[in-house]
Amino acid sequence: MTETREARLGRLKTRSMWRGIREMDLILRDFADRELTGLPPDTLDLYEAMLAENDHDLLAWISGAIPTPARYDALIARIRATAVGLTRPE
Repeated sequence: MTETREARLGRLKTRSMWRGIREMDLILRDFADRELTGLPPDTLDLYEAMLAENDHDLLAWISGAIPTPARYDALIARIRATAVGLTRPE
């Protein structure tokens, strides 16, 4: 049986909220609530792959502490843009 889009979005939102590092729970929960429903299938695929990454790496990418891998660059920039307090002044 194929997973419906609604079921997939629900699963990804749940995975976004229960990460293990509280900061990532908050950042990804907010991003998922605001953005997931508008993402096209290929970006949802990328988001799902990103959720399999280590939380410490994700937090470092989102905070800008270490460079983001090229495949996630646009997605991490989008997450960073929606995260309160993580945008840097130009």
